[in-house]
Amino acid sequence: MRPTEVPDVDASDRDGDATDRLDKDAVRERVWDDLEERGEARFPFPPHGRIPNFAGASEAADRLADQPEWAAATTIKANPDAPQLPVRRRALREGKTVYMAVPRLADERCFLKLDPDELEDYDAATTVSGSSTHGEQVGPSAIDRVDLIVSGSVAVTPEGGRIGKGEGYSDLEYAVLRELGLVDDATPVATTVHERQLIAESVTIEAHDVPMDLVVTPERAFRPEGSAQPTGIDWDLLTDDRVAEIPVLERLRTS
Repeated sequence: MRPTEVPDVDASDRDGDATDRLDKDAVRERVWDDLEERGEARFPFPPHGRIPNFAGASEAADRLADQPEWAAATTIKANPDAPQLPVRRRALREGKTVYMAVPRLADERCFLKLDPDELEDYDAATTVSGSSTHGEQVGPSAIDRVDLIVSGSVAVTPEGGRIGKGEGYSDLEYAVLRELGLVDDATPVATTVHERQLIAESVTIEAHDVPMDLVVTPERAFRPEGSAQPTGIDWDLLTDDRVAEIPVLERLRTS
């Protein structure tokens, strides 16, 4: 299946943060439209404005579970979005502990811990609403070292560059875990996507963007030769107001 094409952008227009954001926005809209128009999007609808659910998400989760990175992991940090629901459920059923971030990291206890030994209903615990009810909300000092990160994506470049929905929380969650010493360069970062979310063109990826080490679709898995992972929080990118909204950032900045 041919990767999704994105609109051409003149090279002279790629300079500057605002233009880079517009480039990514164009990719997002193109992929969202494409999944919807071709009937590959799945509930919740519309796919726009979110990490889109897609036909074959369960098959992609099964393929991810066949990879050595998965087999070696006992603790996984996963995103809460619909296309990765099969990943979260499979992790619990295989006895793996799952961490999910509290929305917008808006609490000092900024992660939800899903311990398979403490849960009775894995299906309920792994939904967006159920995780907050069934999971244990924990602070940084109670988080175990993470063996594998699974991220949701809107699009992925040939080099493993990930384009999310544009809010930046996935990259920030990684940066927080890195600052806490819970992940490092050896911690693999994976994503499950539809083949049509793989774009042919390269897109400007910033130093704080977390590249994918492993990309899995229903049809295949591959490991891009991408960039190095960010080493922690880039404080220059964060305003005082945003730091004030996220307690763990205030704690890390003053520690």
